Amino acid sequence: MRVFRNKEVRREATWHLALTAILTGAGFLVSREAGLLTLAAGILLAVLHGVFLFRRYRAIARLSEELDGILHGEKEILIAESEEGELAVLKSEIAKMTRRLKEQTDDLAAEKGRLADAIADIFHQIRTPLTSIHLALTLAAGDGTPEEEKKKLLRDVKRGLEKIRFLTESLLTLSRIDAGRLTFRREEIPVRTLLEKAAEPHRIAMEVRDQSLLLEAGEEPVFVDPVWTSEAISNLIRNAVEHTPVGGEIRVTALDTALYTEVTVADSGPGFREEEIPHLFERFFKGKDASPGSVGIGLALCREIVAAQNGTVTAENDPARGARFKVRFYKSVI
Repeated sequence: MRVFRNKEVRREATWHLALTAILTGAGFLVSREAGLLTLAAGILLAVLHGVFLFRRYRAIARLSEELDGILHGEKEILIAESEEGELAVLKSEIAKMTRRLKEQTDDLAAEKGRLADAIADIFHQIRTPLTSIHLALTLAAGDGTPEEEKKKLLRDVKRGLEKIRFLTESLLTLSRIDAGRLTFRREEIPVRTLLEKAAEPHRIAMEVRDQSLLLEAGEEPVFVDPVWTSEAISNLIRNAVEHTPVGGEIRVTALDTALYTEVTVADSGPGFREEEIPHLFERFFKGKDASPGSVGIGLALCREIVAAQNGTVTAENDPARGARFKVRFYKSVI
């Protein structure tokens, strides 16, 4: 019998037989009746012990079969209920472990799918400017291409390379944030200084489009990483520049309260499509009104940088005109 393959069972049986023999012998020394009574008690105890032993091993065998089924791909985890006791505790813990392992497997499968989608999106985003760069360089290298046309093509190449640079740097930053490898060096900086730094890269573009910048902020301090936070707000300003018409206005304001510092970036453009607002901060999402050069990564990067510093960023339509982003940096953990 398989149960007797267990050394512990054989050891218990040996000790039980030895003890029964000793007690029975001692009983017969007293009287024949005492010896028979001791022998009967030993046999009864052996039978009862065997019954409980076989029941336990049968339950362990069922548990082993269930685990074997799980390991071989059964989707449902059906570990039966059992009575109270050590075996019941063991089965309960195994059930929790298998459920947790299945959840982790499902999470890994979902993450693998998201990674595959992200790689496909990255390939598509990089392939488009690479194709344009290749075409522009081919035309510029032609003998019959006028000098003015060559200059224009080289400017197109420069814009394409800038787009690839922005995309790769943004994706690298997002990957480092996801992996917890990006360190934010939070320090105190006047909020106006932070906003001026964020707006500086876009002043030429605003001048070309005859857009005006209204910056309203005081010297109240905000405790953030100046480099990455200015990058995040700069992405919001870039979005505003792209969607504000020629001659429009972009407003960047700050409000300091006891709970948070709020930065608002608003424009005088057409605003958001209502159905697109819940998706604006998703990676590679581009709305129907997105500019041709948009890669759909700037707002996602902004959200991750802000969230990593105990902040939130939201988007809404201004009831009066245009679109509006609100960034809040909380002064305590929320």
